[in-house]
Amino acid sequence: MGVYALAGNPNAGKTSLFNLLTGTRQHVGNWPGVTVEKKTGTMKNNASVHIVDLPGIYSLSPFSIEERVASQFFIEEKIDKLINIVDASNIERNLYFTVQLLEFGKPMVMALNMMDVAKAYGIKIDVNELQKKLGIPIVPMMVRKGKGYQQFIDVLEKPQNATKFQLYYGLEIEQAITRLEGLFQRQASLKGQNSRWLALQLLEENAVVEALIQDKSINEQIHHLKNTIKEKLGHSAAQLIREQRYEWISQLLERVMIVETTSQKTWTEKIDRVLTHKYLGIPLFFFFMFLTFQVTFAWVGAPLQDLLDGWFSGPLSEGTTITLTALGAEDWLVKLIVDGIIGGVGGVLVFVPQIFILFLIISFLEDSGYMARAAFIMDKAMAKIGLNGKAFIPMVVGFGCNVPGVMSARTMEQEKERLITILLSPFMSCSARLAVYALFTSIFFKQYQSVVVFSLYLLGIVLAILLGLIFKRFLLTEEESLFVIELPPYRVPMIRSLLLNTWDKGKNFIKKAGTIIFSMAVLLWFLANFNLSGMTENMNDSLLAAIGNLIAPIFAPLGFGTWQAGVGLISGFMAKEIVVATLAVVYGTGTEASLPQVIQTMFTPVSAYAFMVFVLLYTPCMATLVVMKKETGSWKWPLISIGYSFFTAWILAFIIYQVGSILI
Repeated sequence: MGVYALAGNPNAGKTSLFNLLTGTRQHVGNWPGVTVEKKTGTMKNNASVHIVDLPGIYSLSPFSIEERVASQFFIEEKIDKLINIVDASNIERNLYFTVQLLEFGKPMVMALNMMDVAKAYGIKIDVNELQKKLGIPIVPMMVRKGKGYQQFIDVLEKPQNATKFQLYYGLEIEQAITRLEGLFQRQASLKGQNSRWLALQLLEENAVVEALIQDKSINEQIHHLKNTIKEKLGHSAAQLIREQRYEWISQLLERVMIVETTSQKTWTEKIDRVLTHKYLGIPLFFFFMFLTFQVTFAWVGAPLQDLLDGWFSGPLSEGTTITLTALGAEDWLVKLIVDGIIGGVGGVLVFVPQIFILFLIISFLEDSGYMARAAFIMDKAMAKIGLNGKAFIPMVVGFGCNVPGVMSARTMEQEKERLITILLSPFMSCSARLAVYALFTSIFFKQYQSVVVFSLYLLGIVLAILLGLIFKRFLLTEEESLFVIELPPYRVPMIRSLLLNTWDKGKNFIKKAGTIIFSMAVLLWFLANFNLSGMTENMNDSLLAAIGNLIAPIFAPLGFGTWQAGVGLISGFMAKEIVVATLAVVYGTGTEASLPQVIQTMFTPVSAYAFMVFVLLYTPCMATLVVMKKETGSWKWPLISIGYSFFTAWILAFIIYQVGSILI
């Protein structure tokens, strides 16, 4: 099977091209030893070709985890062909990585993407001349619209020789490269590698390549070569190599690119004058957040939820009861299936419409280019807690799920900044908590659902910033990082891409309902209907009640000191959606009243809001804690997260309930 590596800068359209090439024949996992997402797949029209989607990076100088992963892949894996996707509207910046790929010496094809955006910027590229200078096939494309795809496939499938691209870096650098190539012959682990590419990477101080050199004398000679170059030329070899590449790229573009100057502003520039405005940017971001919840709950989601809820509690439950009774099933089995499984799992699935609508909107904001602006406008707020706008991206990702939110913190260059981001990310309200909010707001705040849910999301953000101030004092040094982020042009998202992204984000919610929540619903039903003496008619005498009564006093000052609420919060430690499934089981078993009617008798509007705040803030779910452990390398920080988040949740819920009870 041939292996094609897909490589390019962030926002160059790599994911879109990967989806075009592989369709649904793709797999997502992690690179060995790290939590960076690894996408692989087979080509739609050629199952013998295996596509590996490398992380989006700007160069092979491994400052970030993604760059280390890419360097490791180039060194350790067999690559038959490189696919380099380049953003035509940012071609100068993209070509630096292209040069490094060309120097690797494998057959290579370039997808020159975003030709429409380049045209809008007045950029004209002589593709034929560029092709001659680089010595590789180049196909102009508009990947998101599928334009140029068939031509690209035709070129990709043609047999191709290895590239023979070679830049001249000056006498001293070239002598050092020759010297290093000679040294490589003494180490068996380096045989079979492109020796010139390895030499350049060593001179550029690529730590991944440096780790390959195990001979002490070779390391000493490499160090001597670098010092000699710096003494002679006044600059490091790495800097001289970078400067030579950029100079060559600049000369190349003078021959292949024309930029027509125009006084007319692009749509992106016009929109950014408003959305990234110094004073309007943050208010507009929160307005979009509020609008998101208004659509999710009031305008679209609520009617769909009511339809689904009516089907689960009506035709499905009643039909199942009649069928099982007619088949002569035992009474306990009927109750297990109807009250335990349908009640528990169905209690969560009724919120699927809201979850998918939320993910659809988030996917729209990501694909349109607005999410990068959100990080940009939040940079100043993040700076107050010692972080930068890049830290806001994991938090936005956390709105979908805290697990990828924590993993996204790997983009932070400084270790302590990354640690703080990891500790703060769980305060972002994930989609699992949304099920709890939807249940309680539909009962107690029917007319103000979007306002109440918006307040919870806002509370998570504000609290993360306040806690960040504390972490900054104890964890961060005085050194500050530089915030650099690319703002891609605004685009109208493609419907197919939106639907695929929404499904990718939302399917895990359904998968949990069919696995973890199903299992927990069955377990909870048995615990709620049995004690040490056998089956019990009164749930207050069950094993589950005994467990809940042990911890109920802890929550009494918060307004929800019942054993049912207690076991709901315990189960939420596994996954926050299970809180709803638990309440559906313990409040829905053996009673004629519906779940909302029972909850109305057990909570007040104030205690309901305090309960939602507690669910927002208390311990991260087990999956998030496991990922935190992987990211930080020990259980120390996940355990600290459990402690401080539970304490924060208790204090805030206590204040809300006590003050609210006095005022209302």
